[in-house]
Amino acid sequence: MAELDFERRLERMFADSPEMPDARVFAQNIEQRLDRGWTARRWLIGVAGVLGGVLGASQLLMSNIAQQVENAEGSAKLLSSSFGRISPQAEWVPALSGGTSIVWVAAGVAVLTMGFVLTRVIEEI
Repeated sequence: MAELDFERRLERMFADSPEMPDARVFAQNIEQRLDRGWTARRWLIGVAGVLGGVLGASQLLMSNIAQQVENAEGSAKLLSSSFGRISPQAEWVPALSGGTSIVWVAAGVAVLTMGFVLTRVIEEI
C-alpha cells in the first residue's frame, strides 16, 4: 500500500509543475523564432516558384508551342479518323489526344494555382 500512495503522490507532484517566472517571455521568444523561420521558408518557396514559372514560360516560348499544337491537332485528326474507320464509336479519342486540350488543362491548373496563392496572401494580410 505504501508504494501505491507514494506513486500517486509522485505523479501529482510531476503533473502539477510550478510555473516559471519567465514563462511568458520564454514563450514569446520561441513564437518569434518560429515565425521568423516560416517567413524565410515562405520567401524561399515563393522565389523558387517564380523562378520555376519564369523558366517554364521561357521553355514554352523557345519550343515554338504554336507549331507543335498545330502538329498535335493534325495528328489527333489523323488518329481519330483512323480509329473512326476501325470503330465508329471511338468518339473519345479526340478528347484524349487533342493538342489544344493539354494547353487548356495547363492553363486551368495555372489559374487554379494563382487562386490558391491569392487566397493565401489575403489570409496573411
